[in-house]
This record gives sequence, C-alpha cells and structure tokens, in this order.
Amino acid sequence: MHNRLDLSRRSLLTRSALGIGSLALAGVLGDDDRLFAADESQIMTDPLAVRAPHFPGKAKRVIHFFLNGGPSHVDTFDPKPSLLKYAGRRIPQTLTTERKTGAAFPSPFKFRQYGQSGIEVSELFAKTAEHIDDIAVIRSMYAQVPNHEPSLM
Repeated sequence: MHNRLDLSRRSLLTRSALGIGSLALAGVLGDDDRLFAADESQIMTDPLAVRAPHFPGKAKRVIHFFLNGGPSHVDTFDPKPSLLKYAGRRIPQTLTTERKTGAAFPSPFKFRQYGQSGIEVSELFAKTAEHIDDIAVIRSMYAQVPNHEPSLM
C-alpha cells in the first residue's frame, strides 16, 4: 500500500514554521548574547530563564537529525536485549507498556560495539559507527505522552 501525503507548500510551511522560527530566533538572540541570563539573581526570579552552561562549549558545529518517520531507534542506535529474550512471545505483564501489546518483535539487524566508548550500533550504520566516538548518542529521551506525534512539541 502506498500512502501519499498530500501536502501543499502552504501547509508544509505552516507545519515547519515553528522549527524554522525557533532556529532563526536562537541565531538572532545568540548574536547579542541574549540567550544567557545576565546574572544569578534573574534565575531566582524566573526559574525558567535560560542559564549559562556549566562548562564552555567545545563543539564548533552541530548537525541535528530530526527523523520524524525515520527508522526506529531499536533498529539504529538503541538495541533492546529484552526484545530478543521475548522474541515472538507475549511480553509478560510484569513489564509495563502504555497499551496492550502483542508479541515482542526484536530488530532484524545485528548490533556491534564500536569505538572506545563501546556504543552499540546497528549494521545499518556501519560507516557512521566508525566515527561513533565523535557522535553524541542520546538514549534518555522522555515524554509524558507515549504517542509519537503529540510528543514532538
């Protein structure tokens, strides 16, 4: 089945404006050093105020991948050994899930440890894995809503 997303230019710009606008705002404010609180007293009056970083940044550039609809984390950089343990069987009730689930389906791809960090990476990204020590892999994302779409914002 082929799902074609009918998306006009206007609709695309409307949907992506928040992200593009945020990037532009960060660039403008960053040029004038407005992204950081002037002093600690401002933080006390506004707990949501942006705070100065604990350490000076080392990165000169950042490449941010936002893969909405991209490959699953389980198939790329986040292996789940328990899925192999329960492959093809129902997940026990002792393991909490957000909804009723059927059988566990592990990743069909092999994982290997790479670099000095030993981060496990799927065979899908064998070339990328050669540089894994220079990549920040975040495996601690949390959202209060388990569904993907509402958790994006």
